[in-house]
Amino acid sequence: MIRVVSIKFRTAGKHYTFKAQNLELNPGDQVVVETDRGRALGNVVDSPREIPAAETPEDIKSVLRPATDEDRALAQSNTAREKEAFRFCQQRIHDRKMEMKLVRAEYLFDGSKIIFYFTADGRVDFRELVKDLAHHFHTRIEMRQIGVRDEAKLTGGIGICGRELCCCTFLTEFAPVSVRMAKEQGLALNPSKISGQCGRLLCCLGYEFKTYCSLKKSLPKCGKKVAYQGGEAEVINQKVLSQTVTLRLGDGQQVEVKADTMEPAREQAQASPESRQQPKGQPRDRQRGRGGKPGGEGKRPQRGRPEPGPREARPQPESKTPSETRPAAESKPPAEGEQQKTSRKRSRSRRRPRRK
Repeated sequence: MIRVVSIKFRTAGKHYTFKAQNLELNPGDQVVVETDRGRALGNVVDSPREIPAAETPEDIKSVLRPATDEDRALAQSNTAREKEAFRFCQQRIHDRKMEMKLVRAEYLFDGSKIIFYFTADGRVDFRELVKDLAHHFHTRIEMRQIGVRDEAKLTGGIGICGRELCCCTFLTEFAPVSVRMAKEQGLALNPSKISGQCGRLLCCLGYEFKTYCSLKKSLPKCGKKVAYQGGEAEVINQKVLSQTVTLRLGDGQQVEVKADTMEPAREQAQASPESRQQPKGQPRDRQRGRGGKPGGEGKRPQRGRPEPGPREARPQPESKTPSETRPAAESKPPAEGEQQKTSRKRSRSRRRPRRK
């Protein structure tokens, strides 16, 4: 068993697993950890726990120590330096007329690298920009292109609901969102109403999607016929959360009722008396073919083959009398010249073909 703990580096950042070793850690504590990019200052998400060694990641890192006052002061100084780096990089982008939007500048904990986050429609050649930044700051420079959702997460803001953006407060990962979620909840498909600050569909559309789907299963669909107060009515509207539907009666009147007070309309179609009197053990008649004839009587005959009819006895030929029979012509022996021609033809046919 290995003792691990979850660490995050931003308010709503992704959770990473580190070895807790023998340190006493509590949720909310600041610690210094070792990462692939170097040392970083993070916050403890939950208490340490033990997991089997087979479930631990291969490249798992360790928590070095709890953060001290010097570490916190260094982090605050890096934050002030990030604002200066952002302004300088923004000015260089404007001078070079580059088609990119700078989002944020981030210093590593030890100040060995500066990461610039930006957005762009396509690929951008920023080699000359990197040379200018490295010459000015005398440190390593990394340019990282991100999407519009990550831009909103880093920038922050207020949503159309009046609250702070979900991705900046508690969402650690982005889940896929589709227009079907808005349709199932009965929302107007207006882009300005269902889109967030990033220009994509609102993340909150997926919060109640499963609840709406489960509640809709107990409601009749719009257009379905139901039995109500001894008559038949049509469902024209649904209210999922209140579990009520609006019915249109036969006289055109509309009534809103609970879903559990209705019954599906019974079909008045009854089976024909012939099907009831059909004795057991005998197969039913086949479906009627063309021409209204049952079974194979209405089938079209195959081309080129006459239809089989009733077999009739063929008359036998009458035996002729010896007087009616004609005498066969007597065969004459062939002449000598003809015999020689036939023998030559036979000999030629027996010869082998000449080689070309």
